[in-house]
Amino acid sequence: MTTPISNDDIVTLFNNMAAMLEIKGDTVFKIRAYQRAANTIDQLSWSLATAAVNGEDLKKIPGIGKAISEKVQEYVATGHVVAYDRLAEELPPNVLELLEVPGMGPKTVKAAVDELGIGSVAELEQAALDGRLAQLPRMGKRSAENILRHIHAQRMRSDRTPLGIAAETCAAVTEQLFDACPGLVSLTPAGSLRRWEETIGDLDLIAISENPAETGPALAGLASVRETLVQGDAKTSVVVDPGIQIDLRIGEPDALGAMLQYFTGSQQHNIRLRDYANRQGLSLNEYGITVVDTAVTEKFPDEESFYGRLGLPWIAPELRRGADELDAARNGELPNLITVDDLRGDLHMHSDWSDGKFPLEEMIAAVAAMGYEYMALTDHSQGLGVANGLTPDRLAAQIEILRGLQDRYGMVILCGSEVDIRADGAMDFPDDVLGMLDWVIASVHNAMSQDRETMTNRIVRAMENPHVSMIGHASTRLLGRRDPVDFDIEALLQTARATGTAMEINAAPERLDLKDTHAARARELGVPLVINTDSHHTDSLSNQRYGVAVARRAWCGPQHVLNAYPASEFLGWLRAPKAERAARFDAMVAGARAGSAA
Repeated sequence: MTTPISNDDIVTLFNNMAAMLEIKGDTVFKIRAYQRAANTIDQLSWSLATAAVNGEDLKKIPGIGKAISEKVQEYVATGHVVAYDRLAEELPPNVLELLEVPGMGPKTVKAAVDELGIGSVAELEQAALDGRLAQLPRMGKRSAENILRHIHAQRMRSDRTPLGIAAETCAAVTEQLFDACPGLVSLTPAGSLRRWEETIGDLDLIAISENPAETGPALAGLASVRETLVQGDAKTSVVVDPGIQIDLRIGEPDALGAMLQYFTGSQQHNIRLRDYANRQGLSLNEYGITVVDTAVTEKFPDEESFYGRLGLPWIAPELRRGADELDAARNGELPNLITVDDLRGDLHMHSDWSDGKFPLEEMIAAVAAMGYEYMALTDHSQGLGVANGLTPDRLAAQIEILRGLQDRYGMVILCGSEVDIRADGAMDFPDDVLGMLDWVIASVHNAMSQDRETMTNRIVRAMENPHVSMIGHASTRLLGRRDPVDFDIEALLQTARATGTAMEINAAPERLDLKDTHAARARELGVPLVINTDSHHTDSLSNQRYGVAVARRAWCGPQHVLNAYPASEFLGWLRAPKAERAARFDAMVAGARAGSAA
């Protein structure tokens, strides 16, 4: 079976074409056309290849013109793009790897290729060692040494770090740096961490300090630092355990807004914002906004005033992707994004009855302490032997205990289970056992190598079961450890809508499943989303912030998330027949919007 071309494949193609054109020194307009197309396609919640096969007019998509559309059609039809192949033939075979080295921009790569004949990272490293790299125009010994350090640092770490590991590292370094720097006033993450992307390249930190000169050396002196790459008055770069590069920049309090905006990105958001500012006679950089006619630079202490100077409302970092957010901001159509405080329950967690680490009553008490209105305990079903899954008899005993605790904690305690979807789509418990439960999560835990059609049909069959409330972690992925299963997400979401089945945003930081583009498509189709922590430990209950970030990147407000509704409304949805749930959820969303407008 031929593997279908994914949106990610097309994004990679156009990003590579843009990079190769930059190396060749082609026009900025052509380069940006490919970059914008790649960025637009990366935000799509549906398959561009399917649209192309179905004969849809791709030119209707913002950022995709005639030339880009034709290349998409060519790629989908043949698996190749002649223009890409020609570009690749004109450059060394491994030249794209050079762009991944910090400090090696397209102009520097072009010079390295043209003047030194460099065609790989290994050759670049040798040129840095023997002094040839330093002799390039605008390079110098110090820059060449920094590039060499970056090459060595890249060997010590993977290309991207999962969000959860990056966030934990950032929190630890922040705490250590405040202890080491008495004059440190604030330390704010920027870059992809602040945008809550699912994986992180480098960690960007912006510091404000009463004694700026002490901050960089203090970072370099932390026990967790493996290597110092750069140390200066304005910027210090280090590699810390577990192999993450941190770039620390020192800001000024009255200019923090511009610096934070600039280094938060994304690149495409900043490109579009610069173009928007240029049309107003303004120029943007990390120091402020310059009026071109007068050359006067205005400073901004916060991002709100920075965006306000451009006539825009503040745009949440999770939305800064260079897609539709500027248009929405100009038109007053930015969403009222969900926050952690909007959540009223957690509907996926495990106790020591299966593979959790705490007794069920300790899990319940921890949830109650968070002020939630409702929860569901969802230990595994019998088929997952490695997780000590519950037999029907053990499940019945647990249900009896949970019913007896119902009035003790001042919240609704739902009896649930995370039930395996067997390889043929049958549920791991028979219907009479499922009928004993208040809340049924259907999840895939085995036979993950099934082809797309088989896996899709398998999950669809589970959705069609009248007892299944929600599909858990649909793709089964573990970031950096396990690839997602192959399925047709559009078919699943359409079926979820038709059957009244909710879809989970699993907030476990190693999962983040559904991912943001899939969650956005669910929102568009009116499929209820549920943000759960899948906690196996009481400490994990606070991981809901990761799931909320996914929902925010998907432009979700609280009205799109089932467990952001009061208990009465949530239970009304749950107790309705599945055939009625889609209409009921539509009414809930409409009511929430009307209440917000009032």
